[in-house]
Amino acid sequence: MPRVAPSEDYQNALFLDFFYLLRDYNLPVTPREFLEFNEGLEKGLVKDLDDLFVLARLNFVRRAEHQDAFERAFAFYFFGIDLPPVAEGDFELFRTKQFRKWLEQAIKRGEIPKHAVYNMSPEELMAKFWDTMREQLEAHHGGSKWIGTGGNSPFGHSGHSSGGMRVYGEGKNRSALKVIGDRRYVDYSDTNMLRGENLRQALESLRHMTDAGPYSRLNLEETIRKTARNAGEIDLVFERDLRDRISIVLLIDNGGSSMQPFVDITRLLFQKMHGRFEDLETYYFHNTIYEAVYVDPRRIRKYPMEQILLRKPETRIIIVGDASMAPEELEWPHGQIAWGSSDPHASTWWLNRIRERFKHTCWLNPIPKDAWDHAYGNFTISRVRDYFHMEDMTLGGIRNMVEHLSE
Repeated sequence: MPRVAPSEDYQNALFLDFFYLLRDYNLPVTPREFLEFNEGLEKGLVKDLDDLFVLARLNFVRRAEHQDAFERAFAFYFFGIDLPPVAEGDFELFRTKQFRKWLEQAIKRGEIPKHAVYNMSPEELMAKFWDTMREQLEAHHGGSKWIGTGGNSPFGHSGHSSGGMRVYGEGKNRSALKVIGDRRYVDYSDTNMLRGENLRQALESLRHMTDAGPYSRLNLEETIRKTARNAGEIDLVFERDLRDRISIVLLIDNGGSSMQPFVDITRLLFQKMHGRFEDLETYYFHNTIYEAVYVDPRRIRKYPMEQILLRKPETRIIIVGDASMAPEELEWPHGQIAWGSSDPHASTWWLNRIRERFKHTCWLNPIPKDAWDHAYGNFTISRVRDYFHMEDMTLGGIRNMVEHLSE
């Protein structure tokens, strides 16, 4: 969410920089919520950092998946502790900026000899990092931020209002630090990589409910209404059951070395989607889509794209691939690199036909979203995004895909 110049309504409000920090942590906070937060401060609801933590959480967190980001932002702003967006034991830690910064500083301070890093196991490095984080949390006996640093706020420090109060120091039970240290909501975070337990939950809301079956369900409200209009003569109204009739075509890029690092996450998505949806067909391709896809993972038995294009327009099309390839594979006629192919059309011609035929399409990219602009193949990633809505394969990306396909 881009930063904008504050309006007169909240340009003098307290903790404006904290509000912007929450946005930097991808919390969808609004100026209205920020003003309501300041109203709570003015009413005297905050006496210490624990109170402040609770008030801010009530105002700024609306969904469970944003709770961990809020706690990390709070820890960074008030305690100077930069927690990574991963749980303990998750090897994604090694890809975070927090781990790289910690390791660099630990080597500089001599806590880890440079030559010893190569002899330490990943488990040892991970344990040492999290021990450092716990020590930092336990070492704090209060925050480093005051409410207000001047002006006329009754909550300010060094302000001009009589009876001014500042929020500084340890809370009653240090409950904010305890909650942040527990990391109870990290599994719900939008930035979390996919796992079996959170992926099925994210897919669960993807439904297409339609009337199906015999007229066997009594609509009691409509029956009462029609009976009343008939002067008491009973008029029974029956309806068909609502059933989930969603139809999905899953197209998976399973060729080439660029998809090798993402085999496990793609396999997990495949398993969970087949367990969730009854009407789901899976086909395979290499890099991008041409006149035919394949029924089998070894890409031997071809299946014409024309057959897929005959499906109902309400079919959901989900394409999984890194979209990274040579530009000519995507843009040129006869650009298909598979031996023996003779498709005279460019892949973009087929992508456009898919987009025009089906109302609900999404391309899932296993490359993290923040790397799309500088990853290998960034040109073709950008071009594919011209045709399809694209999300990455984080929990947040799957939720966004579900929301997009449900419109």
